[in-house]
Amino acid sequence: MNMDVMGVQEVSPGYEFVAENPAVAVGYKQTDVGVIPEGWGVASVSEITEQIMDFRGRTPRKLGMTWGGGDIPALSAANVRQGYIDFNVECYFGSHELYDKWMTKGDVRVNDILFTTEAPLGNVALIPDGKKYILSQRTVLLRALPAVADSIYLYQYLLSEIFQRVLLDYSSGSTAKGIQRKKLEQLNVPLPPLNEQSAIATALTDVDALLEELDRLIAKKRDIKQAAMQQLLTGETRLPGFEGEWHARRLGDIAELHRLNVVPANQPEELFVHFSLPAFDEGQTATVELGASIGSNKFRVPQTSVLVSKLNPRIPRIWMPEVIPPNSCASTEWLILTPQEGVERMFLYVLCSSQAFCQQMEMAATGTTGSHQRISSSMALDIQVRVPVDREEQTIIAKVLSDMDAEIQALEHRRSKTAELKQGMMQELLTGRTRLV
Repeated sequence: MNMDVMGVQEVSPGYEFVAENPAVAVGYKQTDVGVIPEGWGVASVSEITEQIMDFRGRTPRKLGMTWGGGDIPALSAANVRQGYIDFNVECYFGSHELYDKWMTKGDVRVNDILFTTEAPLGNVALIPDGKKYILSQRTVLLRALPAVADSIYLYQYLLSEIFQRVLLDYSSGSTAKGIQRKKLEQLNVPLPPLNEQSAIATALTDVDALLEELDRLIAKKRDIKQAAMQQLLTGETRLPGFEGEWHARRLGDIAELHRLNVVPANQPEELFVHFSLPAFDEGQTATVELGASIGSNKFRVPQTSVLVSKLNPRIPRIWMPEVIPPNSCASTEWLILTPQEGVERMFLYVLCSSQAFCQQMEMAATGTTGSHQRISSSMALDIQVRVPVDREEQTIIAKVLSDMDAEIQALEHRRSKTAELKQGMMQELLTGRTRLV
C-alpha cells in the first residue's frame, strides 16, 4: 500500500533474519499480539486503563428507582454502533437523582471508550462531548491510563479487525456471543511509544473525518433525491417545456405482470442467470447457477423487466437489471413487471422506487410478523400511481432521477474505497509494518 501521500515512510523488514526465529525480520519480535517492532511493548487491557465501568445487567430497579422524569440519556449496547453513538435509537432517560446514585464511579469524560460486551459483541465508540450520560446494560466503559496509552489509539485498536478477531476467539455463547469482563481485561494490546500512538491515532482519525463527511454528503443527496421524487412523480413540479396532463392509473394499467413458470431442476446441466432476493441484497448481481442447484420453481424474466419484491415491502427491493439473458429466472417472491405501451421502463422503475409507492406496498402487506409479511400480486397491481401522458416527460423525469442515483452510487463507492483504505492502514500501522515516526 502506497501511503506516501500522508507523509508516511514505508518500512521494509528486509532480508536479514533473526537467527532464533527465521520468520521474524531484524528489528521486529514475536509477541502474544503477533510480530511487532522491537521498540513496542505489550500490555493487557487492565494494565492500560485507569478505570473500567461495567454496567452489564444493571437496572434502576436495584436502586429502588425507575427510568423517566429526567433528561440524561442512558446509553445501552443498542446505542453503541461501530465507531459512533447512535442517538436515533430509542433510549431511556434518567433524572439527576438517578445519575448521582447510578454513576458512583464518577462522571463519563470526553474520549472515554464505550465497549459492548454482548448483543452485539465488540462495538466500540467514543464519548463525543462533556455532557452527562448514564451507562446502561451490556456496556463497559474504558478510560485509558494517560501515562501509558493514548485513548484514541486504544479506541482505534479495539475497532480494528486484528482485535475483533481475537475478541471472537475469547467470546462464548451459542446464540449471542459475549465476553466476560475478566477475559476482556486480560486481552493484550500492542503499545508503541506514546508519541507514535498519537501519530497513529491522528492518521486514522483523519480518515474517520473523511468517512463522516462522505456520510453527511450521501445523506444530503438522498434527501434531495427524495424531495425531487415527491415533486416530479406527482406532477407537483413540472420540468420546463411540459404542460400535458397527468392521469391516475393502477400499476396494473401501466405494467404487465409475468408469471411464466420454469423448473430449473428439470434441466440440471443448463446454466441459469438467477435473480434472487439474496443476490439483490448482496450487490444486485445475479448469480449464474446450474439448474441442478436451484431447488424450487422460478419465474421466467423477459427483457425490459422491472422486479419488485413482494416479501417484506418495508424493505424496498426494486431491481432493473441492465442485462437480462434468455436463460434468466427469478424467485417467485418477485413481481416480474414489463412496461405497457406508452410507458418508459426507466419511468416504471423510478415510480416503483418512490417513497409513496413503497408506503402503499407496505400498508397493503399482510402477515403476522415483519419478517414474513408480503403483498399479493393483485393488491400490488391495484396500487395507484400518477403518469404523465407525454412519454418524453417520463423519459426526462427518469433521467433526472437516475442521474441523482448515479451521483449517490459514486459517493457510496468512494466511501467504500475509503473504508477499505482505512482497514489497510490499520493493518499496517497497528502492527508496525509501516511507521509514522
